[in-house]
Amino acid sequence: MNLDPVFVAARRTPIGTAGHGFADLTVTDLAAPVLASVAGALRDAGVDLPIDDVVLGNCLGPGGDPARVAALRAGLGPQVPGVTVDRQCGSGLDAVIQAALRIRSGADRLILAGGAESASTAPWRFWPPVAGADPVRYTRAPFAPAGFPDPDMGVAADDLARRRGISRERQDEYAARSHTLAAAADFTPEIVPVAGVHRDERIRAGMTTARLARLRPGFGADGTATAGNSCGISDGAAVVAVTTAHEAAGLPALRIVATAVAAGDPALPGLGPVPAIRAVLRRAGRTVSDIGVVEITEAFASVVLAVSDELGLDESLICPDGGAIAMGHPWGASGAVLLVRLASRMLRPDGPELGLAACAIGGGQGVAMLVERAA
Repeated sequence: MNLDPVFVAARRTPIGTAGHGFADLTVTDLAAPVLASVAGALRDAGVDLPIDDVVLGNCLGPGGDPARVAALRAGLGPQVPGVTVDRQCGSGLDAVIQAALRIRSGADRLILAGGAESASTAPWRFWPPVAGADPVRYTRAPFAPAGFPDPDMGVAADDLARRRGISRERQDEYAARSHTLAAAADFTPEIVPVAGVHRDERIRAGMTTARLARLRPGFGADGTATAGNSCGISDGAAVVAVTTAHEAAGLPALRIVATAVAAGDPALPGLGPVPAIRAVLRRAGRTVSDIGVVEITEAFASVVLAVSDELGLDESLICPDGGAIAMGHPWGASGAVLLVRLASRMLRPDGPELGLAACAIGGGQGVAMLVERAA
């Protein structure tokens, strides 16, 4: 039996701007409808397999294993377990990697995997009081221990741009491209409407370089990252069904060729995808020139451009329908959103044969996956 892992039935919510359309929805409110939609698509396609597990990435949820809670809310049945993973901005992609490895091992036959994030309803977090002092609220956990660099991602993006000579003008040009492409794209087939929201909320037509040039730096007076050439804080969920090539026979599917996680200098988290991408290409015996489409989480234009420069990527192949700069970045879901986007483009009749997804992660990590159209 062919145990090569593939994914099918890729779906996502619209990506909501934090505090707007999904302002009152929790992580499981967002994940459950997408899980139910993917499970329904499998039934409609005649896939008669029990769901072995639900694996969801999440960064800032309330705990309590949102994957299990979402599986129950989705009506998958009390017999379906769930596990939540956290690799920060790479969580959704890492969840699919974990599912794929389990499928390849033969231990499981069908896993629903992806990610979900609700920045709008993320709980406030506090360090416990010390020596009678009041608790101290924090907005993110440490990405590295004391003694290591641990910059906020925006500050790190500015530093990366300075070190690599990536100008504000080039970042704004890339951002304008993302906005323009996303405004022209039709994402309807991949979207599961939730709470009356049917489209991505952040996308704006007419976002030109001239308009972007008027925005002030967001992370320091001498920085080049702005609200226009960086992602938005967002809510959303994305899920794919991971199974074997044998079980998915006859369905539009993408085969998971190779995966990798990697790490480097925590001072430069934006370069984290570089060693991960090199690893998947080496493992697959492929080169950059073989890739027909690339989806990288556009947390910051400087990050995408630095990765592209380092690897010699064809920028025209990166996020060809726009990315997180235009659409938003629901942290724990974004890696899975990349796979939904790859499926939408690669499974067209004229779609490319080979695609790449990659994320930069706080603390200097990177994660990548290489996929190809299943025969």
